[in-house]
Amino acid sequence: MGGGGGGGSLGDISDLEQRAKEILTGGGTGRQNVFISFAYEDRNEVDLLRGQAKNENIDLEFNDHSVKEAYNSERAEYIRLKLRERISRCSTTVVYLSSDTASSEWVNWEVTKSIELGKRIIATHSGSTPPPNLPTFIKEHGIKVVPWSQLAKELSSE
Repeated sequence: MGGGGGGGSLGDISDLEQRAKEILTGGGTGRQNVFISFAYEDRNEVDLLRGQAKNENIDLEFNDHSVKEAYNSERAEYIRLKLRERISRCSTTVVYLSSDTASSEWVNWEVTKSIELGKRIIATHSGSTPPPNLPTFIKEHGIKVVPWSQLAKELSSE
């Protein structure tokens, strides 16, 4: 019994690998794989944002992991490794802005890593105006800031 056969070529494997990469980054599926960066204190508000991804009219898939761990904890290096993997698989990083964002070391690291990996970055906020204390990376890197209500439209304008 044992399997064998198949006769697949190296080219076939390369095609499969390329297709897997496209799927992981949202390509070819009609859905965008979006990494969402936020301060841990904002997790309840961000849950509402994640809920939008389940709306049938919005083709978004959010990829995030709430990091409660301290930035300089013993597990921080492992967490950074896992976050880097997730960021590398996304097409866009969305930064949720609140009064806690500017002081979050994790958000700053995630945005820095997204920039290093060449990801598109969009910042969003609830309500009609962003919080007054925007993180410095917003201005430094010219990151577009949109209200939450406009996020899906902005993401589709890629």
